[in-house]
Amino acid sequence: MKQPGIDHRARFAEEARAPRPDLALLCLLVGAETGPGLDEDGIDGVQIELDELAGRLPYAPGGPRAWARAAAELLGERCGFRGTPGDYRRLESSQLHEVLRRRRGLPIMLSVVWMEVARRAGAPVYGVALPGHFVVGFGPPPVGPAATDPPAADEPVLADPFDGGRLLSLADAESLAAEATGGAPLSAATLTPADPLDIVRRILNNIRAWAAQRPEQSDVQLAAVDLALLLPSHPARLRHERAQLLVARGDFAAGAVELEEYASVIAAMEPQAADSLRRQARAARARLN
Repeated sequence: MKQPGIDHRARFAEEARAPRPDLALLCLLVGAETGPGLDEDGIDGVQIELDELAGRLPYAPGGPRAWARAAAELLGERCGFRGTPGDYRRLESSQLHEVLRRRRGLPIMLSVVWMEVARRAGAPVYGVALPGHFVVGFGPPPVGPAATDPPAADEPVLADPFDGGRLLSLADAESLAAEATGGAPLSAATLTPADPLDIVRRILNNIRAWAAQRPEQSDVQLAAVDLALLLPSHPARLRHERAQLLVARGDFAAGAVELEEYASVIAAMEPQAADSLRRQARAARARLN
């Protein structure tokens, strides 16, 4: 996976702490760490491809709806970017360089393509983490109650890259969210721009979930966990997941250390769980003999 002589993880950690993190670069570094074949030239090549796609968008076509339609025509219709149910079963669907190559991916990764291309072309674009389905927004983000339907010319417009960039009415967005929440109404908070690091965190969560269902891919899961731990904020339970992975992969000593360190983190609030973790650490060390 990792290219000799290239410290992708150090670069990832540095970029994640930049004042304005480069979303595309972070996604590409995730791809370099979780799959083979992506070196520095490949990373640069993807950035160039995104620039070239942006150059094919019309310059300042109009308001949010015009931008959304232009992106859908280029990326969805002419280039064929979209998703299918089968994409949820592929690791490549969570790797930006593979999504660019295959023109297929998960909703969040296709949204990254839309955002990066549109942003380079000068569009006011952002990601929107609807419950269970990631989409993109064009125009000024909502600051009050959810936008009217149909929107006014200067109001934000949502598009669904997984469906080829189909423009979404408020009712469409609520329908997508309802499939995941059972009908909870959308709010202005739901439609606010997703933070780049939250987007990367969600991508890593998707990779972890994919690999967790495939024990033979524990190296991919471990790589995703390690990257998530490099983000400025992360749940402490990731340390437990990392410890379990190390033990499962036969690295008993390192796994025991991780278990003990996580036990120290939760000891004050969960003493019984901490004791259990320490017993697991002793059991892991016993397997070294």
